[in-house]
Amino acid sequence: MDTKTDDRSILSLKDVFTSYGPVRVLEGVSIDIRSGEIVCMLGSNAAGKTTTLRTILGMTKPSAGEIVLDGERIDGLNTTEVVAKGITMVPENRRLFAKMTVRENLEIGANLRDDKEGIQEDIQRVLKLFPRLEERLSQKAGTLSGGEQQMLAIGRALTAKPKVLLMDEPSMGLAPILVEQVFETIKEINQQGTTIFLVEQNANMALSVAHRGYAIQTGRIVLSDTAQALRDNPLMQEAYLGVLE
Repeated sequence: MDTKTDDRSILSLKDVFTSYGPVRVLEGVSIDIRSGEIVCMLGSNAAGKTTTLRTILGMTKPSAGEIVLDGERIDGLNTTEVVAKGITMVPENRRLFAKMTVRENLEIGANLRDDKEGIQEDIQRVLKLFPRLEERLSQKAGTLSGGEQQMLAIGRALTAKPKVLLMDEPSMGLAPILVEQVFETIKEINQQGTTIFLVEQNANMALSVAHRGYAIQTGRIVLSDTAQALRDNPLMQEAYLGVLE
């Protein structure tokens, strides 16, 4: 990866614990994401990946620990406040407004912004990134193909102009050729300056675009290193990667 990063931490979790009722899901998770990076979190189902994203976004409150965005604690904020501070998520299964048009979905992504000129510039940037969406601006989101819906979900998140873009399983439900396209797009978005925190079961694809990665098991971080070191790690290969090509 040759994208420019700096040593400034843009988002960090410090010893975060999260529970659903009596069930503790995150057990002292610490993560550091620097400005300009793609960082991935790998793990099996129910390992705590999505809960980590929900906790960052204020959808689930941590019972202990700190979450800091750009030098400011955000762990006490609700989701709208967190989004306003500069974190946006591309959710698993996309969750578009199916009866609204492509254009309306893109505009909704920017609903916390008031710089109309900037919003239009960012919508144009999204349409340049995804020319297919430009052809379908007046089409209802629910009538798009799975790949087009994923493009729209990413585009909608980008119109919020996030400091950090969270992505929950972006490859889920997509054909292999579309998975490759989505990860090429993730790389391109990052090269244009967006910091990305990516949660993904497809470890090979995630590590092919990430700078660094974390592996989570039963709510605990068990490995963290550069993407290349994780790819070379025998424990990682055995648990997540299978045979690497």
